[in-house]
Amino acid sequence: VQLVESGGGLVQAGGSLRLSCAASGFTLDDYAIGWFRQAPGKEREGVSCIRSGSGSGYSTDSVKGRFTISRDNAKNTVYLQMNSLKPEDTAVYYCNAVRGVLGYWGQGTQVTVSS
Repeated sequence: VQLVESGGGLVQAGGSLRLSCAASGFTLDDYAIGWFRQAPGKEREGVSCIRSGSGSGYSTDSVKGRFTISRDNAKNTVYLQMNSLKPEDTAVYYCNAVRGVLGYWGQGTQVTVSS
């Protein structure tokens, strides 16, 4: 059972990145998925989440209108499309899969936005 994030990198302010969260060993569509981020010296915070099945996605106010969470069940992957990136979006981004008492975290992917 594994979650693997990818797609992070260095981008200029105003740019875009798409993060991927790929699952192995379980079906991601059966789980609620959250994207979290943690900047140096700060607590981990929730960014976006999506319900299991064909549920809707939600984003925190600071990224609403800029970030979009989505699923590709055929690829067993959840994405976080990040547009209009700002330097304050710089952080390690993690995905989290939850189903009842079961929960899994990925290892994280670094996103750095330069001004």
